[in-house]
Amino acid sequence: MPLSLEATVLGVFAGKPEQRWEGKAPSAIGKHRVEGQQRLTFTGLENDQQADLSVHGGPGKALHHYAADHMSHWQALFPDKADLFRPGCFGENISTQGLHEDNLCLGDVLTMGTATVQVCQGRQPCWKLNLHTGIPAMAPSFQKSGRTGWYYRVLEEGEVATGGKVRLIQRNYPDWPLAKVIAARFNPALPVETAAELASMEPLAESWRTAFQRKTDRDYLENTDKRLKGA
Repeated sequence: MPLSLEATVLGVFAGKPEQRWEGKAPSAIGKHRVEGQQRLTFTGLENDQQADLSVHGGPGKALHHYAADHMSHWQALFPDKADLFRPGCFGENISTQGLHEDNLCLGDVLTMGTATVQVCQGRQPCWKLNLHTGIPAMAPSFQKSGRTGWYYRVLEEGEVATGGKVRLIQRNYPDWPLAKVIAARFNPALPVETAAELASMEPLAESWRTAFQRKTDRDYLENTDKRLKGA
């Protein structure tokens, strides 16, 4: 994985909470393209909001990046919804071509416009993705594929815009590509040693570090073993 990674921003997207589904909580997953320079703060784009701050947003989920490279995969998997799959369709804030889970690593530091960001976790899809896309199998397919996109923490605030550059400037964990981290997060039989190693990695967002630490707990391991054996 080269240290010369660079991509052009295809789109910047932001949104506000909306009451979209009867009987369900509001959601800000519906993002819209925003033009011109956008201020990126330590908690995200100034024009972007989240509906439920207990599970969305904050420093560990300041900005969601999704690879436009994956759109052809989803178009082939769900051909009757092919027109849906375009940059911004999954509620991401940033779309590029050429950066993805296989060539970015946990803890990578990148410049994005005049801001500096760090890869800190993948995305754990929820039921809102199913309703947002109109595809009941979207969230489980998203997770199973590993094509979840990723979140950044913001190290230096700045301005981002469509047409701007995203450049990798520092890599500290070359043995942990995002694809490997995401697969580990969703692996119910993850070896304890691997879970412990990931839980100790400083760049990892706190919620994911906690999840990996839980995978080392005896009660968790015993319950997981029972589930896998069908007990």
